[in-house]
Amino acid sequence: MNTRLLFGAALLLASAAGISAAFTAGRDAYTKRVQTALLAEPKMLAQPVAQLPYAQKLRIEEVQGSWLRVSDGRRSGWIFAGNLSAEKPSSTKGLDGLPLAASSTTASTAARPLTPTSTDYSQRRGLADAAADLQWLEQQHALLPDHSVQDFLKSEKKGEFQ
Repeated sequence: MNTRLLFGAALLLASAAGISAAFTAGRDAYTKRVQTALLAEPKMLAQPVAQLPYAQKLRIEEVQGSWLRVSDGRRSGWIFAGNLSAEKPSSTKGLDGLPLAASSTTASTAARPLTPTSTDYSQRRGLADAAADLQWLEQQHALLPDHSVQDFLKSEKKGEFQ
């Protein structure tokens, strides 16, 4: 098996274990998305019970793997642990330091780690296709007027328009 793939799988498992280990029943947690679905069951496709706003304080009632049963005092339901923070997030920026609204970001902001140094590294490591893919993506992005992205996000209920 590919060593990088094996390492990636191990890293993913370790991070998933770390997510659920950071939360314990009886403690508080905060939503870290513009809107977070409170679900009826601990399943990705479960029926939403409510939509919670950004930085909503919740009490953790139960931990089931990477799922947390939480309550805001009025409602109770399940949220994937990756959608919560143990600390109250900033009121103006997300956990990644970027503005909360997708409309306030750009594709170049999202691809910020892909600097010329990163491109050079990818070419030395035989990942030149990734650099070419990024250049193609940046060219395609330059062809899109800003309003078309906004229109798409609104019509498909994506990003902050969920």
